[in-house]
Amino acid sequence: MRILVVYDSMYGNTARVAGAIAEALRASDEVRLLPVAEATPAALAEVRLLVVGSPTQRFRPMPAVARLVRSLPANSLDGVRVAAFDTRLAIADVHNAVLSFFVRILGASAFAARHIERALTRAGGRPAAASEGFLVDGPEGPLRAGELERAARWALLAAASARGAAGGAEQAPRVAPPPRAHPQT
Repeated sequence: MRILVVYDSMYGNTARVAGAIAEALRASDEVRLLPVAEATPAALAEVRLLVVGSPTQRFRPMPAVARLVRSLPANSLDGVRVAAFDTRLAIADVHNAVLSFFVRILGASAFAARHIERALTRAGGRPAAASEGFLVDGPEGPLRAGELERAARWALLAAASARGAAGGAEQAPRVAPPPRAHPQT
């Protein structure tokens, strides 16, 4: 199966997660890992699973990722399974009442992955796994212990779903949730 993993990264944490995802999938699939600046419409051709990730900044994905996913024409991802991820801070580690309030109000929409997932499905993609967030220990990282392994498990779940091994379930599978997270990484 052909898989494309596209990412943007500010401090290298999201790049590390994208690399762990690609590495986990390479054992059984043809995987291409691309920074968002190198992602073109031609790179998306004949992909069966598209995975897109970004750090969460101001409750959104990085601008280049947002532009890419918003630019996808309607139905351009018909027949493609999609998965979205982000990196984020754990809300319990941040003592900012205003940001905590907005995260509680916005819920999953406070994170980049949810925005990416929505744009990919508007382009016709079908979720292969629920959007996922991977935790960093500070605004610049590093990644929290165990997050690369969790990312690999999530990727394998998405690939299994894309192959149809998830029993055709319409509900996208999800790995064990991380602790509550903060959207500013």
